Amino acid sequence: MRRNQDGRFGREGVSGWVYVLHFNRPYRHACHYVGWSEDLFRRLDAHAEGHGGRLMAVIKAAGIGFRITAVFPGTRELERRIKRQHGGNKVCPLCKARAR
Repeated sequence: MRRNQDGRFGREGVSGWVYVLHFNRPYRHACHYVGWSEDLFRRLDAHAEGHGGRLMAVIKAAGIGFRITAVFPGTRELERRIKRQHGGNKVCPLCKARAR
């Protein structure tokens, strides 16, 4: 591990996969989950079992399914940029198609 720009240890700059999961129905205000992983398939398996993110555990318990709608090569910084902009629906092809 190396230090981030802010001096903390982390995995900044490590290339992996940024992904968008579209929920079959909204959970309160949430319709998407945006995540990052070096091992995409392992991470998606964990999400399918309700692990790997609090929101994913909650939607699993609520009986809500999801689809993988977008995958981009990138770093955690890209994931954070999308999350800061509340951009799940902006990069989700299903939501873009419905908006037309």
